[in-house]
Order: sequence, then structure tokens, then C-alpha cells
Amino acid sequence: MTYLVPLPVVMPLLGAALTLLLLGRPRAQRWVSLTVLTATVAVAAMLLVRSSLDGPLVVEVGGWVAPLGIVLVADQLAALMLVVSAAVTLCVLVYSIGQGMADGNEETPLSVYHPTYLVLTAGVCNAFLSGDLFNLYVGFEILLVASYVLLTLGSTETRIRAGTTYVVVSLLSSVIFLVAIGLVYAATGTLNLAQLVDRLDALPDDIRLVLQGMLLLAFGIKAAVFPLSAWLPDSYPTAPAPVTAVFAGLLTKVGVYAIIRTETLLFPGGRTATLLLVTAVLTMVVGILGAVAQSDIKRLLSFTLISHIGYMLFGVGLTTALGLSAAIFYVVHHITIQTTLFLAAGLVERRGGSTAMDRLGGLARLSPLLAVLFFVPALNLAGIPPFSGFLGKLGLVQAGIDNGGVLAWILVAGGLLTSLLTLYAIARVWNLAFWRAPHPDMPPADGPAAAPRTDGAEQPHQVVTVGQTGAVMPKMMIAPTVALVAFGLVLTLVAGPLFDLSTDAANDLLRRTPYVEAVFPGGTP
Repeated sequence: MTYLVPLPVVMPLLGAALTLLLLGRPRAQRWVSLTVLTATVAVAAMLLVRSSLDGPLVVEVGGWVAPLGIVLVADQLAALMLVVSAAVTLCVLVYSIGQGMADGNEETPLSVYHPTYLVLTAGVCNAFLSGDLFNLYVGFEILLVASYVLLTLGSTETRIRAGTTYVVVSLLSSVIFLVAIGLVYAATGTLNLAQLVDRLDALPDDIRLVLQGMLLLAFGIKAAVFPLSAWLPDSYPTAPAPVTAVFAGLLTKVGVYAIIRTETLLFPGGRTATLLLVTAVLTMVVGILGAVAQSDIKRLLSFTLISHIGYMLFGVGLTTALGLSAAIFYVVHHITIQTTLFLAAGLVERRGGSTAMDRLGGLARLSPLLAVLFFVPALNLAGIPPFSGFLGKLGLVQAGIDNGGVLAWILVAGGLLTSLLTLYAIARVWNLAFWRAPHPDMPPADGPAAAPRTDGAEQPHQVVTVGQTGAVMPKMMIAPTVALVAFGLVLTLVAGPLFDLSTDAANDLLRRTPYVEAVFPGGTP
């Protein structure tokens, strides 16, 4: 089954090349993208099953033996991230097609969207599977280059300004990461993660701490950890709704994944545990205070994104199996729920003409289905029982209580406060956008669908009646949003097996030996 390991990277790259060859044929491009991402979901699911049964699966790229060559490693953590990210990217792609992002209009040029989106997917998958630091850097750069294009689609002044900030910050984090890679190689003579396990352990503590701090700084910027998160709320909300959704769901989680991987595999022992815990509580509290102060739904959700990164750092900083397991569970939950909420925000913008809460109202009456599509994941994000958000936070709270330290108790209190303030922020959106009377500037309830094209190209905007008053929205925007809402509910139903899987992944990460022995069956050279 090892032949499956590179496919989540190879298939999107081949699909990107094929969609470039199909310029001017939108239907063919769409079918290629949908087929590739569906196949990626299937392959990721098989990798998750096989890695759970047989342990980490390893492929030496090009036949070059590790550590000389590049290795791709699909352990339980990587395979779980692949499944969730592939499913999310597939749903967002369907949504974007429904919105007309592939129509070749002024907002979103057809010629670049599908290839760029598939390249982004390949970069995310490569980062999850990377078995050495430099290939992890390559994965980050692939997804970041693609994200630069997607963020500035349409070339409007607002998007270019926000994109410039995003590019500068991303380049800064990449430079720091590259410098850290150079220092690691200078100190150890290798970048293979499995080989670094022994070589880093042999270094003096002060050198190890410098290397660890450099990597944490680079990954902290990419994960939007406070105080390195100021760029995110000004960058993400300006992009089209599907682009914002996939950014919010995946890109910051790749940074979190890199933190989990390096902190457990390369730098065990909790030397930076205090720093991670302090950063976690600051990220949670400052992020949610920023959300409470917002009057735009997209910006509010961007701040909740920052805030809930703190929960994941909380679990990592505890350096226990329970804390790490709860953090992995919460990553899976948050990828799904945050993406769903941004897709729902895109529907709100289409139906209400804006995401500014002072220009909305009455959506619960005008579009009951839209209200449900926002309300259910919003409660999940806030951690209301019995949703997966509650179960993930409960696991983190239990891990903090078991730790018993003063800082752990502060994190528990900060997590509970953040959950309450998240509920307040979500309730505020509900009251202003959905519950009160409609704003006079909102489109009429029986307004038309998107205007038909006049250039002879295919028109994908089939519409469906939503709510009792006849508002119309594309079927292919509603269907993937419904699917992700359902997926979020499924996470609640399978929370037990998912926690068991997260626990197995956490135990393997903390033991380190399964990963090392899979890459070097005969012992580390």
C-alpha cells in the first residue's frame, strides 16, 4: 500500500497541469478538478485505514534511500489530516463552482483558478506527508505561492492591499524557517526528521533551544499565533468566500501541524511548554476579544479563528498524551467547522448583499435554511453540548485539570472564558443578522439569481428556493455547505472512535519510535 503515499501530492499536481492545458474549456476543467479531489479523498481514507492497522507508511521518492533522498511518511496523524483537508477542499471547490468563480468573469479569472487551487491542495498534502524539514518547507512554499494568487483574484484595490500584507508576512516566516533549516543542518548534518531524533538529542541544551525557538517562531507566524497574528483579520476577509473558507480551514492548521510534529518528534521534554501555554491563553483571550468588537461577520470569524488556535496550543503545551490527543481532535473539528462558517458567511453575503451586521437583518425569516446552516456550526464552534466542539474542549479541560499546575488551571479558566465569549459573539451575529427586522438596503426576498452570462459561455447558476419567501441561491453553493454541516454533526456521532484514533496518534508521537523505525527499519544511521 506504500504506493498510495505520494498520490495525494502527485494527483493534484497532475490535475493542475491538465487544467492548464484545458484553458477555455470550463466544463472540462471543473470535471478534472472534481475527479482529482474526489480521488484524493479516497486515497487519504485508505492511507488512514492502513496506517492505523500497519503503522506508518513510508515512500522513498525516486528510489533514493533515506536520509540521502526525500521520504514521505503517512502515519496516523498525517493520514487523518489528509482525510479532513481533502474532504474540505472538495466541498469548497463545489461551492466555488456554484458561485461562478470558474466563469471567467472579472472577479475570478477562470484561467488561473482551477490550476492554482489544485496546486494549493498539493502543497497542503505535501506538508502533511513530509519526512524532512526541507520538504516541509517546500510544501509550505507551494501552498503559499498558490495562496498569493487566490487571495488577489480580481485584482481589486482592497485585495491587492490585503494580499501585499499577507505576502510580506508569509515571506518573513519563510525566511525565518529557511534560516532555521540552515542552522539545523549545520548543527546535525541532516534534515531527515527520523534521523534528527537522535542527532538533536545529542546536542547541547542551549543549541537545541535556539533551534526549537527558531522553528516555533516560523510556524507560529504561519499558524497566526498571538502576537504574530495581526496580519490575518486584514487579509482573509477580502478574498472571495470560498478562498477565505479554505484559507481559514486549512492554512493555519498546517502551521499547527508543523508545531505538533516538531515539538513531539524533534524536541520532546517540554522545554518550551511554559511558552506554549502562555501563548495559548493570550491567543485565546485576545483573539476572542477582537471578535467581540467586530461589526462584520467575516472579520468576526477571522478573529475566532485566531482565538481557537489557542486551544490547539493548549493541548500541545501540556505535553501529555491526553492533551495532545484532545489537540488533534480539536484540529479536525476546527478545520471542518471554521470552513463551514465561512461558506455560510458567503451565503449570507449573497442573500443579504453584505456581511456587515448593521446592514443585515431578518435572514432567519427570509431564508430558514441559511439560518440553520449558520446556526448549527456556530453552536459547534462555541462548544455547546453535545457537539464536537464541546467534546474537544472537554478533553482539553480534563487534560489541564489532570496536569494540576497553576498555568494549566489558568488555561482552563481562559478556555472557558473564551468559549463563553465565542457564544456571545455568535449570539450577536444571530440577533443582528438573522433575528431582527430586515435592513432597508437588503435585496428583496424575491430578488433574481445572478445575472445570466451574455458571452455564450455555459451558465452554471442553477437556483433553488430557500426559505418561505422565494429567495434564490445556487444549488452548488448550498449542497457543499449542507455536506460540511452534516460532517460536523458526524464528528459528534463518531467522537468516541475519533478520540481513540487521536489517542493512538498522540501516543505514537510521544513514543517517537514507530516513526523512526518505519523510516529506518535497520536502525538510524
